[in-house]
Amino acid sequence: MSNDSSKLELAGKDYDLQVMRGTIGPDVVDIRKLYGQSGAFTFDPGFTSTASCESQLTYIDGGKGVLLHRGYSIEELSEHSSFMEVSYLLLNGELPSADELADFSYTISRHTMLHDQLRGFYQGFRRDAHPMAIMCGVVGALSAFYHDSTDISDPEHRKISSHRLIAKMPTIAAMAYKYSIGQPFLYPDNSLSYTGNFLRMTYGVPAEEYVVNPVVERALDRIFILHADHEQNASTSTVRLAGSSGANPFACIAAGIACLWGPAHGGANEAALNMLREIGTPDKIPHYIERAKDKNDPFRLMGFGHRVYKNYDPRASVMQKTVREVLDELNLDDPVFEVALQLEEMALNDDYFKEKKLFPNVDFYSGIILSAVGFPTEMFTALFALARTVGWVAQWNEMISDPGQKIGRPRQLYTGPTARPYVPVEKR
Repeated sequence: MSNDSSKLELAGKDYDLQVMRGTIGPDVVDIRKLYGQSGAFTFDPGFTSTASCESQLTYIDGGKGVLLHRGYSIEELSEHSSFMEVSYLLLNGELPSADELADFSYTISRHTMLHDQLRGFYQGFRRDAHPMAIMCGVVGALSAFYHDSTDISDPEHRKISSHRLIAKMPTIAAMAYKYSIGQPFLYPDNSLSYTGNFLRMTYGVPAEEYVVNPVVERALDRIFILHADHEQNASTSTVRLAGSSGANPFACIAAGIACLWGPAHGGANEAALNMLREIGTPDKIPHYIERAKDKNDPFRLMGFGHRVYKNYDPRASVMQKTVREVLDELNLDDPVFEVALQLEEMALNDDYFKEKKLFPNVDFYSGIILSAVGFPTEMFTALFALARTVGWVAQWNEMISDPGQKIGRPRQLYTGPTARPYVPVEKR
C-alpha cells in the first residue's frame, strides 16, 4: 500500500493529511490525526465517504459492477465453486486444495449439531415468532453453551467459534422453520453437503427418506455464495463495531443478525417478491413504472438500485440464469418470473431508470427462487443471515487480528442546547 500526502486548509491553517492507496479502488485520506491537530471533526452521516477499516476480503466497484472475494470474481465463484470452498477462501485467503477442502468440509460437518438443551430454547418462542427473532435469540445464547471458545485473544478459540457459527447456522435456521410449522426437528446428516443437509433439515420428516434435488441444491448453494460477503455493509459494520469492544463472537454475530433484519438491508428480497406479486401480470407493468417515476406516489420498484452499485449488480445476472434452471427443474410456470423478466427489460430501456442508474440487484431474483423452492417469505432474511455468517466471521477474525484496531467510537455534530442552569421544579 503506497502513500502520499495532501493539504487541508481549515480556518486559515494548513494541515498535512496522508493519502493511503490500496491495491485497487479509490484513494483514502487519513484523518485520524485531524481532530488532535485542528480540533475539528469530519461529518459523514451513513459513512458514505468514510473507510472504517482496512480489509483484504472483499472489493466492490459499484460503478463498473465488480464484486471480488480475495481477488476472485463473484461470477467465476458462483459458476465453478461451492459455498464451502468460498467459505474457506474468505476465512483463509486462498482457494483450498482438494485435501484442504475435504478437511474443512469434514470439520464443519462435525459442528452442525446444537447442544441438546438449545432444542428446548425454541419452546420459549411463540409458534408465529419471526424466524429472525428466533435466530437473534438462539445465536446470542450460543455463548452460554460454548464458552470454551470465547477467548478472543486465543487464535484457536477464534477458529473453533468461527467453525461452530458457520456449521450451526443452517441447523438453527431449519429448526426455526420446523418450529413455526409444528414439525419435529431433524438432526443433521453429515453424509450430505452443507446445502443439501440444510434442505433435508428444512423439508425432511422422520417418517421417510428425503432425497435432495441436485438442481435445487446447486441453486441454493449459489445463493449462499452470492450472499457470503459484501464489504462493509450495515450488518458487517455492526459485527465489527460490536467486536471492537471485545464482545464474544456469538454476541457479535447476533448483533449482525439484528441489523440484517431491517427491510432496507436483509429484507429487500422479500419486498421485491411482494412487489412482483402486487403487479401480478405483465400488462400492468407500464402502470407501475409510471407510478415509480411519480415523486408524489409512495410506490417504489423494489429490487432496483443499490447503495453501492451504480451499474448492473453482477449477482443479479447469475440469479436470473438460476431462476430459469429452478423453474424448469420443478416444472413451474411462475407468472411472477415473467413479470420480473419483462419489468427488467422495460426498466433497462427506460431513460428515467438509465439516468437514475436503477438496475436490478440480487434481491430482484433471489426471492423468486426461494419461493419456488418452498420457503415462506419470512424465511428469506434468515437464509441471508445463514449465508452472510461466513462473511461476518471472516470480517470479525480480520478485525481481531489487526494490531491497529480500536473500539468503535463515531463522533457527532451536536445541535442541542448550550450549557444552561438547572431550574428547581417549583420555579418552572
